[in-house]
Amino acid sequence: MAIFQLSRFSSFRALSHRDFAYLWAGMLVSNIGTWMESVALGVYVTQVTGKAGWTGGVAALTHLPSLVLAPLGGALADRFDRRSFMAVCVCVQALLAALLTVLAATGNLSVPWVATISLLNGAFSTLSIPCATALTVAVVPQEDLHNALSLDSAQFNLGRIIGPVLAALVLTQLGIAGALFINTLSFLAVLLALARMHGAVRTPPRVEALWAGIVRGVKLAWTDPGIALALGTGGFVGLLISPFVGLVPVFALKVLGGDATTTSMLLTAQGTGAVLAAFSTGAIVARVGRRALLEGAMVLVGLCSAIFWLSPTLPVALGALFVLGAVYLVAFTGLKTVCQARTPPELQARVSSLFLLLVNMGYVLGVWGQGMLSDRLGVRPITAGAALLFFGIVVVTRALRPRGLATLEDVKAG
Repeated sequence: MAIFQLSRFSSFRALSHRDFAYLWAGMLVSNIGTWMESVALGVYVTQVTGKAGWTGGVAALTHLPSLVLAPLGGALADRFDRRSFMAVCVCVQALLAALLTVLAATGNLSVPWVATISLLNGAFSTLSIPCATALTVAVVPQEDLHNALSLDSAQFNLGRIIGPVLAALVLTQLGIAGALFINTLSFLAVLLALARMHGAVRTPPRVEALWAGIVRGVKLAWTDPGIALALGTGGFVGLLISPFVGLVPVFALKVLGGDATTTSMLLTAQGTGAVLAAFSTGAIVARVGRRALLEGAMVLVGLCSAIFWLSPTLPVALGALFVLGAVYLVAFTGLKTVCQARTPPELQARVSSLFLLLVNMGYVLGVWGQGMLSDRLGVRPITAGAALLFFGIVVVTRALRPRGLATLEDVKAG
């Protein structure tokens, strides 16, 4: 039964499925809170330490647990009741957010505390993300999967738009404790959404050991050329392009000489571009095809990233980040769709967790490494250089292996 009669609008078709609509709305509210926390902590660490390496390092800690836990999260999501498992992870994240709030309100917040809690929060986030993907796959028909994944990206980036704007307002009026408290409350929206998902989300039978299940997912990813290429490309994007997400506060404060409001404006520009791209991708795919759109995005994302890092003024940076946000979303949604569409249903959470693993592995190395090198050699040379390196890799790959890109067709493996 549909909760919204939106099926005639292709950009919103997946929201016609009630359980997906509840999950989408709950995750949106939570992501708004998460981005408020991200801006607040990024500004706090940059102001306290004055070092890009510290800012990048703390941002990397949130993703570090995925290097170990991502495959485990995918296997668990394929074994247990997904709503209950996700609810447990969300409750722990809410408690960690509450601890940050108390530390900030009492004047006991410090960079070591931020780093420790970011690491723990990243662990439970890593366990819950493949579960959320599995829930989406379970409650949305196969023909609406690409649309659902695009809408997932849209809600994430809507959070990126709204969260930083609210963070700038709250940080001015209530300080960091106020922003962290709102994030704590935002987790309630996910718990409410999970409670209202009345559709049958069946738990797959436990037909194999946990480790054997992980190995089966890895074997599929290794032997399917399309999945392998999409996963590897996602890792390179994470290494060379994605660090802009964690280093925006550094660029805003140290390069442009701005403040929390400048950081908010930049993140909002990126989120706006991503949301518009998410809502228009369907029409573009109908005209040019998914593979052509993905290939174009892979070429442009490096150039757009370099232009952003080399922006001389805030207006230029806002425009560049708006375009980068759109191209970045198209690239990642396309790669993720290839992985999911080529994977049998019983392995989709595991392949999703491998995608998360490689992207986050690249991001951890990239944001930390680029941050530390930026302290020594300057922000612009390092970050723009990484973006141009990615552009060069894509151009060379297209020239040397044009036929290899045909494996990015999102056709389900037999």
